[in-house]
Amino acid sequence: MTTPVHTPVPADFASRVQGTLMGGALGDAFGYLVEFDSLADIHAKFGPSLLVDLSQATGTAHFSDDTQMTLYTLDGLLDVLEWANNGVGADINACQWLAYLRWLKTQGIETAEHAPEQAPRWIDSQSVLHHQRHPGNACVTGLATGHMGTVFRPVNPDSKGCGTVMRSAPYGLLPNVDAETIYKISSDAASLTHGHPSARQSSGAFSWLIHQIVIAGLPLRAAGESARDRAAGEPSADQDLLARLESALTLSTHDGAPLSGDSLTETLGLGWVAEEALAVAVYSVLVTEQAAGSPVDHFLAAIRLATNHSGDSDSTASIAGNILGALYGEAALPPSWLTLCEAPAVIRRLGAEFIKLTTGA
Repeated sequence: MTTPVHTPVPADFASRVQGTLMGGALGDAFGYLVEFDSLADIHAKFGPSLLVDLSQATGTAHFSDDTQMTLYTLDGLLDVLEWANNGVGADINACQWLAYLRWLKTQGIETAEHAPEQAPRWIDSQSVLHHQRHPGNACVTGLATGHMGTVFRPVNPDSKGCGTVMRSAPYGLLPNVDAETIYKISSDAASLTHGHPSARQSSGAFSWLIHQIVIAGLPLRAAGESARDRAAGEPSADQDLLARLESALTLSTHDGAPLSGDSLTETLGLGWVAEEALAVAVYSVLVTEQAAGSPVDHFLAAIRLATNHSGDSDSTASIAGNILGALYGEAALPPSWLTLCEAPAVIRRLGAEFIKLTTGA
């Protein structure tokens, strides 16, 4: 995969992997309940307290394409790791592309005739992942071309939708890989569907943030600042991304009530594009940290803040859930929510396979 970096794997690595994946799925399922609703719609549906608990869903709380694609990102990495453990090098981005092409088929869309054949894997047989949950347009159209996008030859060159960021947490979980390589893997994979620099750089910054928390062991704010600094160090750094991240970091230190609802999205953006989704999530986890009495309290406060607005609620809440799952591990996950979420066994099995292939445990 790359030259290994022998950094000790955290003792709670397995919990952090599962927490990252399940935290993202829970945030996604919560936000997906109101993804296309305005704040006024949310108020009308749930009253003045807005959406506060996953039990307000009718039946099982379904996750969206965000979690589907995150799991296919993970499966692409599993493919690479399996080859590596057998002593064979594999092209990481090619494996990611093939994984996403297999995800495209689950959405009922056949790949182009000139696209390579994709050997089926265990994840493809999981019918729970075959539902169409409003997949992002750029993800679908970029993959449907049958051409493997690259940084230098991107598909959808002007697209900066959040479909890159919302699927990229698994890259940050890779142990024994340096952070700079994590950033490159993530930003290269973003080019498979999105060509705008902000989409690539936001994805890289998010994976870097996860890596700084899980592998480097940085506290939450320090990890956020590190992600901002890495984004700023890009030779052609996207100024919108830098401005959003700086605002999220700065505003989260202000006294008084946190920004919420439309005041949050008017300041940081609605989250439909990559840098806005990342900024809303980062702000939500930072501004709720100090008042939280426990990891679960922090998770609930951040996810509620990242959801109850007029923007892309499932993506902003999913990213926030990834971050807090990375920070606290499974201790962040509300027990009652775990009984309501869709397909936890599928998520845990894929997470366990990743843990086994990266640590031997």
